[in-house]
Amino acid sequence: MDSTDLQSMMLQKIPDMPNKARRVTEYLLSNMREAAFKSIGEVAEELKVSKAQLVRVSRVLGFKGYSELKDCLQDAILEQVNPAAMLTRAVGMKDELPHNILLSEHANIDDTWTQIDFSKMEEFCRLVEAAKNTAMVGWGISSLVMELAYTRFCVMGLPSVLVKRGSLSLVEQARAICDGSLMMVCEMPSYSIDVTEAIEEGARRGAKIVTVTDSPAAPVCRYADVSFFVSGASPTFGSSIIGAMFLVHILTSSLVIHLGDTARDALEKQAEYLHDERFFHPIYGLKY
Repeated sequence: MDSTDLQSMMLQKIPDMPNKARRVTEYLLSNMREAAFKSIGEVAEELKVSKAQLVRVSRVLGFKGYSELKDCLQDAILEQVNPAAMLTRAVGMKDELPHNILLSEHANIDDTWTQIDFSKMEEFCRLVEAAKNTAMVGWGISSLVMELAYTRFCVMGLPSVLVKRGSLSLVEQARAICDGSLMMVCEMPSYSIDVTEAIEEGARRGAKIVTVTDSPAAPVCRYADVSFFVSGASPTFGSSIIGAMFLVHILTSSLVIHLGDTARDALEKQAEYLHDERFFHPIYGLKY
């Protein structure tokens, strides 16, 4: 059963359900990714219902129990980010695909914007200012998001390091993290065990953690001091990183204002570099 079939089935069942069962089902529909990767106890606690109630709702929906429902939720979520499955769907809308991508990316930016907690942005700026250094952690496409953050931190003169897979695993690199450091991690599906363990190691060593993910269910969120959420829907490949890039643009722009003279001095040095004609053609305009 794919995600569309599962959602349709739930929507058909809702009108005939008693209030408590309806509330559970509506939660599952609205928080499919979170429910798919949380334990039955965590979901029951969040909804303030018993585990038995979740089992009963599962049976009303046609499953043998909550475990079978959870497996179906996980399959539906993984199918959404399976590149092969997404390509199969995309072939059927070949002529409409560019426009669908346009609409999808607009929606990702809009949805990311609505999820921004501006008080958390202020906390992010304070954490960066107080940190001895910042480690940017990512794997796969998420490392591209962190490379943007790393580039901007360097331009602002902030001590930073880009942590991504190379001759060392992420966990091995995280062993160099010290108390007083900040770790900023982007984690879009699929969620990597190496990333989770690296963040866990950094937190154990006393680092503060800032996460950028598509869902509170992402394993790295359990170690977060500050979490930001983005939308990454895409009709092809796996996840889009446009929403995450947009968020990093906002965070680093807010940070440069927060840092004031410190950042201004660094940007003036960057301007000197941009006018070095060994590297750039000034006549075409200078931006970084």
